Amino acid sequence: MEKLFAAIGAFSAFIAVAAGAFGAHFLRSRLSPDLLAIFETGARYQMYHALGLLLVAWAATRWPGGSMELAGWSFIAGTVLFSGSLYLLALTGMRWMGAVTPLGGIAFLLGWLCFALGMWRKRP
Repeated sequence: MEKLFAAIGAFSAFIAVAAGAFGAHFLRSRLSPDLLAIFETGARYQMYHALGLLLVAWAATRWPGGSMELAGWSFIAGTVLFSGSLYLLALTGMRWMGAVTPLGGIAFLLGWLCFALGMWRKRP
């Protein structure tokens, strides 16, 4: 599982950098400032949680268990739901996508909670 989380984390970081560059160089003149800010928030949180997923991959080698696995899957789900909905909202203007974003935020919170529990409950 650690290898999978590390690979997905690295790929997600790649996408976050690409999205940030896309926003800064291509979208800046095409989106309103508020939609651009929404897009940039998606890229920023994707990078935070890509790094979090890399951290989970490392931590799972030291503190293996279900909590670490759930943390990793929660970060992946959160990225898809949170960042994905913000990207779609910014690019399409479909405001209803904003209703999906909090579900991603909840997944992120669950991931961090599981990460903390996984470290707390296991001895190295």
